[in-house]
Amino acid sequence: MATLPRAAPARLPLPRAAPPLLLAGRAAASRRLRARGPSSLAAARRSWAVSARAVLGVTRREIPTAPQKPTQQVADLNDILSERGACGVGFVANLKNVPSFNIVRDALTALGCMEHRGGCGADNDSGDGSGLMSGIPWDLFDDWANKQGLVPFDRTNTGVGMVFLPQEEKSMEEAKAVTEKVFTDEGLEVLGWRPVPFNVSVVGRYAKETMPNIQQIFVKVAKEENADDIERELYICRKLIERAAKSASWADELYFCSLSSRTIVYKGMLRSEVLGQFYLDLQNELYRSPFAIYHRRYSTNTSPRWPLAQPMRLLGHNGEINTIQGNLNWMRSREATIQSPVWRGREHEIRPFGDPKASDSANLDSTAELLLRSGRSPAEALMILVPEAYKNHPTLSIKYPEVIDFYDYYKGQMEAWDGPALLLFSDGRTVGATLDRNGLRPARYWRTSDDFVYVASEVGVIPMDESKVVMKGRLGPGMMITVDLQTGQVLENTEVKKSVASANPYGTWLQERTRSIKPVNFLSSTVMDNETVLRHQQAFGYSSEDVQMVIESMASQGKEPTFCMGDDIPLAVLSQKPHMLYDYFKQRFAQVTNPAIDPLREGLVMSLEVNIGKRGNILEVGPENADQVALSSPVLNEGELESLLKDPTLKPKVLSTYFDIRKGLDGSLDKTIKALCEEADAAVRSGSQLLVLSDRSEAPEPIRPAIPILLAVGAIHQHLIQNGLRMSASIVADTAQCFSTHHFACLIGYGASAVCPYLALETCRQWRLSNKTVNLMRNGKMPTVTIEQAQRNFIKAVKSGLLKILSKMGISLLSSYCGAQIFEIYGLGQEVVDLAFCGSVSKIGGLTLDELGRETLSFWVKAFSEDTAKRLENSGFIQSRPGGEYHANNPEMSKLLHKAIREKSDNAYTIYQQHLASRPVNVLRDLLELKSDRAPIPIGKVEPATSIVERFCTGGMSLGAISRETHEAIAIAMNRIGGKSNSGEGGEDPIRWSPLTDVVDGYSPTLPHLKGLQNGDTATSAIKQVASGRFGVTPTFLVNAQQIEIKIAQGAKPGEGGQLPGKKVSAYIARLRNSKPGVPLISPPPHHDIYSIEDLAQLIYDLHQINPKAKVSVKLVAEAGIGTVASGVSKGNADIIQISGHDGGTGASPISSIKHAGGPWELGLTETNQTLIQNGLRERVVLRVDGGFRSGQDVLMAAAMGADEYGFGSVAMIATGCVMARICHTNNCPVGVASQREELRARFPGVPGDLVNYFLFVAEEVRAALAQLGYEKLDDIIGRTDLLKPKHVSLVKTQHIDLGYLLSNAGLPKWSSSQIRSQDVHTNGPILDETILADHEIADAIENEKEVSKTFQIYNVDRAVCGRVAGVIAKKYGDTGFAGQLNITFTGSAGQSFGCFLTPGMNVRLVGEANDYVGKGMAGGELVVVPVDKTGFVPEDATIVGNTCLYGATGGQVFVRGKAGERFAVRNSLGQAVVEGTGDHCCEYMTGGCVVVLGKVGRNVAAGMTGGLAYILDEDDTLVPKVNKEIVKMQRVNAPAGQMQLKGMIEAYVEKTGSEKGATILREWEAYLPLFWQLVPPSEEDSPEACAEFERVLAKQATTQLSAK
Repeated sequence: MATLPRAAPARLPLPRAAPPLLLAGRAAASRRLRARGPSSLAAARRSWAVSARAVLGVTRREIPTAPQKPTQQVADLNDILSERGACGVGFVANLKNVPSFNIVRDALTALGCMEHRGGCGADNDSGDGSGLMSGIPWDLFDDWANKQGLVPFDRTNTGVGMVFLPQEEKSMEEAKAVTEKVFTDEGLEVLGWRPVPFNVSVVGRYAKETMPNIQQIFVKVAKEENADDIERELYICRKLIERAAKSASWADELYFCSLSSRTIVYKGMLRSEVLGQFYLDLQNELYRSPFAIYHRRYSTNTSPRWPLAQPMRLLGHNGEINTIQGNLNWMRSREATIQSPVWRGREHEIRPFGDPKASDSANLDSTAELLLRSGRSPAEALMILVPEAYKNHPTLSIKYPEVIDFYDYYKGQMEAWDGPALLLFSDGRTVGATLDRNGLRPARYWRTSDDFVYVASEVGVIPMDESKVVMKGRLGPGMMITVDLQTGQVLENTEVKKSVASANPYGTWLQERTRSIKPVNFLSSTVMDNETVLRHQQAFGYSSEDVQMVIESMASQGKEPTFCMGDDIPLAVLSQKPHMLYDYFKQRFAQVTNPAIDPLREGLVMSLEVNIGKRGNILEVGPENADQVALSSPVLNEGELESLLKDPTLKPKVLSTYFDIRKGLDGSLDKTIKALCEEADAAVRSGSQLLVLSDRSEAPEPIRPAIPILLAVGAIHQHLIQNGLRMSASIVADTAQCFSTHHFACLIGYGASAVCPYLALETCRQWRLSNKTVNLMRNGKMPTVTIEQAQRNFIKAVKSGLLKILSKMGISLLSSYCGAQIFEIYGLGQEVVDLAFCGSVSKIGGLTLDELGRETLSFWVKAFSEDTAKRLENSGFIQSRPGGEYHANNPEMSKLLHKAIREKSDNAYTIYQQHLASRPVNVLRDLLELKSDRAPIPIGKVEPATSIVERFCTGGMSLGAISRETHEAIAIAMNRIGGKSNSGEGGEDPIRWSPLTDVVDGYSPTLPHLKGLQNGDTATSAIKQVASGRFGVTPTFLVNAQQIEIKIAQGAKPGEGGQLPGKKVSAYIARLRNSKPGVPLISPPPHHDIYSIEDLAQLIYDLHQINPKAKVSVKLVAEAGIGTVASGVSKGNADIIQISGHDGGTGASPISSIKHAGGPWELGLTETNQTLIQNGLRERVVLRVDGGFRSGQDVLMAAAMGADEYGFGSVAMIATGCVMARICHTNNCPVGVASQREELRARFPGVPGDLVNYFLFVAEEVRAALAQLGYEKLDDIIGRTDLLKPKHVSLVKTQHIDLGYLLSNAGLPKWSSSQIRSQDVHTNGPILDETILADHEIADAIENEKEVSKTFQIYNVDRAVCGRVAGVIAKKYGDTGFAGQLNITFTGSAGQSFGCFLTPGMNVRLVGEANDYVGKGMAGGELVVVPVDKTGFVPEDATIVGNTCLYGATGGQVFVRGKAGERFAVRNSLGQAVVEGTGDHCCEYMTGGCVVVLGKVGRNVAAGMTGGLAYILDEDDTLVPKVNKEIVKMQRVNAPAGQMQLKGMIEAYVEKTGSEKGATILREWEAYLPLFWQLVPPSEEDSPEACAEFERVLAKQATTQLSAK
């Protein structure tokens, strides 16, 4: 691609009305390069050089609408899932409140520079949405009124509505008439309608199809004087208009962007660059405002709607609300109780308070607006809705206790709207911004000497005279900044919060009214005898596995049990064995649109606290609202439940949960539940604030089985919501049917506030007192625990398990999780769902209530039959055993497979096929079979096996989880057949990248541990994986990849990180991963550079930058809503999307994660394929699927459902020798497949040829089936769901499974699968690196290893700068071989990922500032960031680089003159850095290197830091409470080598940056040295830098060795 002219350096002091120079030059050229509808495949390939600002799709078809369900009062997950978004936002405000046109122009300029933070539709011109909120431009409107012959507007009493009206003329007139009638009925005078002038030529094709008529209405509010009353009157009018229009056919087409006397919103389905060109008002110099909020939307759903563009009426929201379903349900429940005198008795006219069909942002906006119009300030409303993590907060607890009281008071009133969020808000008098409790979105602010304040997602979005900047900062987690336009005050975080919290005596109210339950000791003896316990366990569905592997394991160790492989048993609904109701529910988890949280290292933002009792009227503030009981956790022991039952204010009511089957089973469960709901209803109406649902009974009766407690909790929760009573009482479950973390999560997710698991606690006591346990403890075979300790351990394990389940979905607070229904259902019919789990997704239908009753009864009768067993049955759900549940990976299957491939026998493979064909129904695809509309053809006409196997891949198994032998044998086999193996996370040995040339008799000195080799074999993995730990990800690793996979989630444990036990980290593994041998390695649950969809797009951009030849794939796990996510990923420019099923394997994972998270790939693949086709994006991406593939039949099914490529995981290991011992997590694999122990690895039986044979057998099976169906190529059946039909199989539990979803068809892509697979890699479009590489001096320096110095101008739209240059060097010289030197200086504001993947020999200097991810993955070289020379601010007080800098760095040095954001040096392996201050979580997960901080840091320093050293200057003695001391110890810098290291780094830093702070420290070294702390993890304790007596220790070791000799 030709290099484009750069924009002229324009960073001189600019007059404020300078033209937006930022968008000149290359940026404009990149727009011209936009693709315009490819006419042919070749043209399409050429035109897919997508510009830096846009990502393209193809055409979108209308989505067929599903039949309407009757309206429910409960939020429906399907509605919520189809609307997700993330974005770029900011505001500009004048502190003197002077309206000007320049402010609007600046906002539009900034918006244009955030184009890369948004998404574009398939026509590449319809943006996902952009908009602008400002003060009302009265001068412009008066000018219009004058021309119309109207009098000028009365600016205090006139409201302006910005209205989207129906497209069709007649409907528009009707809508206008309805609107006018409401205003007139309300006593307002309609002054006129103004058609908004626009330029339709800049609107994209799809946006044009749905473009509304846009008009403004002016109304006079004469009857109110007070400005707030005027706003309230307009709010009521808007609600009444919505209600009046509800039944009209055009109801969805009428939308008020704003209706206010203070603010107005201009927005649309437009790219941000064209917003100002579309609305001609925004070009008119009479458009003057003292502030402007701007917003660019990236919707993961590709059918964005005009009304969903932002800003909303009060907020501009960048982020995602994870708890939205619960928030909507609770807001519905509040409708009955909300009252305030300001509404003058009109509360009923402003309901409802939420709309599941609107986006999460729109719902948060409407709730904030309700609080605002009811008299709260914007800051107070957002503190209530999005509270910060105020517990264990050193600053708040010491200096601002009243703020903690405020949050504690509201904790019991309003569940937090939890999730990553940067919120900008304005009511026309105040403008502000606040960040979520985790700080998961970037937000930078700056203030100038001429009284302007700016906030933005990125720096560099507006041309700025740096000498006028007097303050530069960033919003940290939970922080807020507000600008009072009337007084000109700028209030930063604690000042805002203190003023809000001081308004009422919240602390006094809490002390007087809120009660807390004191911890009650656990029982010290058993309550039941052994036989009674056994009978209860049988009746309530326990198996011996549950007791031994789950309950006893938790009681002895205090943590959830770990297991391995994956979940290969049938779904509960398909199983022939009875299952507890919980097994029909799968936990939902975060992927891409929001991050999982890290409960291990970032637990400080999480809490399990919950309040019990009535929740009062949220609009009133008073002591009675604090009248609740506070629990520290939702898990109660018997004594604590007793205390609750004695609380007189709560008036507890115990409801017994048994149903009577004397008159037969049918109908009895339904009848009992309805009666139970009525009983609950009556109790609440007569004043009970606590309902305890209990299945305790003195003596269980055979004819009165217990209702599944989850069903009872869900039904009562839903009943109370629908009757407006839910706020008046809390639900507690007192149950025997709850022992695993998943059970607790289900009960809480469907409405229980707390649970007392009485039978599980009794089981713990019984286990501790049993002879077997006593003997094991006595003999030292098991750690000794007391009976109380066993129960405490069990509850501790439940609590940490609950935190993990919350964190998977990115939810921090149990109070937000309660009732949020973060589950999907597999196998329950609509009748059951509507009764107790309203709004949850159950795609395949399933059991009726009576069938559920029958299943419950099948457990119950076991306790009462004559031949009641003397011990619990082992159901075999976890481990395969004879007579237990069927496991797909069973010993017989692996024996048959080994025989077929080792003997290369067709007959033996046929027997293996027959074994699979005759298995019990195990997965959804077993309910389907292929049919054909053609006659069979000879197999000779079908495409050869060699072309089919190219579509095969193996799973991402890390070297470390499996042995080197297995990993290399699989890679060699896949390279022989032209398929692809996957490196997994953990890097790769460079010795594997060259073909073997030294093989003799199957052995090679290069890889001496392998057999069966051939000359020409290569052991490289074609797919190189980038996981959250970034282990082994170096520039050379990336440039040697054919494909790069971003692992977002793993089938066996979605929403969680990886773990490699310390005993598996051998010296070899540690070398590849840049870590320490023997130290366990943990990958965090989130990628710390993917907190949103635009962050994922950025990582894809970074990887395309360093290796433009490698396709980038994104690995997701099937769950409801995955189609929406996949659309976003496709718009993020991914080349491949991989869908994994829940049944994938793993080296180690908690049992509850293996069993209870993720969905079947059949549903995930179908949803993804169809959503992409409907949105015209299917041609852009290859779809790959994996999870439990074992045969050609699986490949054919996946092909018919739309997959292009097929992944094989566990079965590939079995083919190389795995015997399914299921002990991978112990390092004791008997055949050396999954062990790092030398003696076990020596037993490895596999040769690459075995796997080659297996895949050829599978391909031949596919060929035979294609011939039978009459098709010549796999291409011909891909996406052909019409070739599938239901199989006649009789299931034991139900005949009500609905496969309609799997059989539905959204059409076929325009291209064949082979065309999609063979298209070129998507590009990043024109980039600054190409300009750099085109410079002949730089090219010469790289080619001939010379030194060169150059300077370039940089803007925030230049992202991942230097990545492409680093890739060129790494490809030619490796990570360390380059002897030349490139000295490159940049001036300006760098975009994200500046200096990513730098290699040695690259010295990069930035004069200006940078955004997030500076130095990501750098392996060497030097990166210096300094502010410009003449600034109005003090450099060490200013934030000049963003969040997550140095993520996964494996070398090099970074010097920053100024402060950095959150998570500085996260997962740094060997990088060195000096910085003048950081945000929270500094040095998190660091495994090596050295970080020096010459200033203040945030909370949670050094969490999970297992290697490397940190030196932090603590001038005011505040560091100690901020350090996470779980691993590191703090000490002063006593070791001479440590003092030298510290001083040397500061000297280098001062030399590079000219830092005044650094120079002062060096001048007064003796005074400053004692103020430094050194943070030392155990692995560094004996290093010379950390050990003051290193010489003596060394001498002592030497003498010990001598004496040993």
